[in-house]
Amino acid sequence: MARPGDHWFDDAAGPLVRPYARTGGRTMGAAHDLDMLTAVVVPNAAPPLRRVEPEYGDIVRLCRLPLSVAEVSAALRLPLAVTKILVGDLISDGILNFRSPVSDAGPGDLNILRAVLDGIRKL
Repeated sequence: MARPGDHWFDDAAGPLVRPYARTGGRTMGAAHDLDMLTAVVVPNAAPPLRRVEPEYGDIVRLCRLPLSVAEVSAALRLPLAVTKILVGDLISDGILNFRSPVSDAGPGDLNILRAVLDGIRKL
């Protein structure tokens, strides 16, 4: 039996708890559209954490400073899909704030760039 603080990972065997067990068998997260570049952070006025699973506490400790979902995934040594589900749970609970990355440039963005260029030329 593992003692508190022991890691649930064995480099030779891999994770001792399979990813689907960490998410309760869920393959889809909350309704949040999380990208691997989505920034997450614990706000100063966050409610107390009510989830008992250790991964949630680890995510909260990591996210005192803004991190991307990919950075959280790497730090916890969890698959990105699992991390997205866990982070989505914390966002739904009001524990984490998130900011999605800027979307890919589309046809409308060309007009913005032209307006900026016109503004620079007027200087």
